[in-house]
Amino acid sequence: MVVQSQPALNHSSLIKTCKPTSLFTGIPVVDLSDPEAKSLIVKAFEEFGMFKLVNHGIPMEFITRLEVESLRFFNLPQPEKDKAGPPDPFGYGSKRIGPNGDVGWIEYILLNTNPDVMSHKSLSIFQQSPEIFRSAVNDYISAVKKMSCEVLELIADGLGLESRNMLSRLLRNEKSDSCFRLNHYPPCPELQALSGRNLIGFGEHTDPQIISVLRSNNTSGLQICLRDGTWVSVPPDRSSFFINVGDSLQVMTNGRFKSVKHRVLADYTNSRISMIYFGGPPLNEKIVPLPSLMAEGEESLYKEFTWWEYKKSAYKSRLGDYRLGPFEKTASQ
Repeated sequence: MVVQSQPALNHSSLIKTCKPTSLFTGIPVVDLSDPEAKSLIVKAFEEFGMFKLVNHGIPMEFITRLEVESLRFFNLPQPEKDKAGPPDPFGYGSKRIGPNGDVGWIEYILLNTNPDVMSHKSLSIFQQSPEIFRSAVNDYISAVKKMSCEVLELIADGLGLESRNMLSRLLRNEKSDSCFRLNHYPPCPELQALSGRNLIGFGEHTDPQIISVLRSNNTSGLQICLRDGTWVSVPPDRSSFFINVGDSLQVMTNGRFKSVKHRVLADYTNSRISMIYFGGPPLNEKIVPLPSLMAEGEESLYKEFTWWEYKKSAYKSRLGDYRLGPFEKTASQ
């Protein structure tokens, strides 16, 4: 790893630290080809808000090619990378996560998944090897989006929804507001001076969209918060995907599924690279509990809102804020 690929150490004192936790081996594993996948996914989402997907059908070649091209970009001298930033919110960012003061030991690329919506800063990312890098990104996103729709259709089957595409149509819609993120957590030798504590690469949060699809290299760092409030480390698996419930899906199931709170810790010897597809609905889509999932007499736990209204509210918040709070109904409502 070249020195230039590491975010500058200034302001590192602002980044929080925490103690590493033991590896948790209880994350449900679902085989996409398993005839029981639909019920296994629903059970995993009810209990953990996430699961590991294997036999997903995405060629390892797509994954490897994108990782190679991503590292090629992150290994560029800092001034070259900065030409694609600061993010607006798309483009290249380093250390600062969002506009509200959150920081982490991270550098990243955020892209809109719609190839027709490409900001100037996003185009700057592909300048070094435009055809190769952009092709790698597009091939990967296309494959992961298709897989995500398969997962959402299995969820619809497992929940007994009247239409199999009730959820997947939101991602397939040409106005789907989905995005794609490449995160790079450089090694941080200074961690050895932190007395057994790790720098936080990306602070605790939930994802606001419908689902998120995470893949990383074999460097650990991902932690999730279990239902009892315990933080545990998720063993990495470079050939599999981790599928998370987003806030929007929590609302659409009226709290039956709950979005999983997670964070990432930096490592002092190995770099971690992750790629996340965030499957979101069109901006004007109303986010409400699905009527077919509501029992007779069951009240909605949430006020009605559009994805744009929630997205706008979420971007005004800090990472660790409970962003669904303002959209929950009170007893008097």
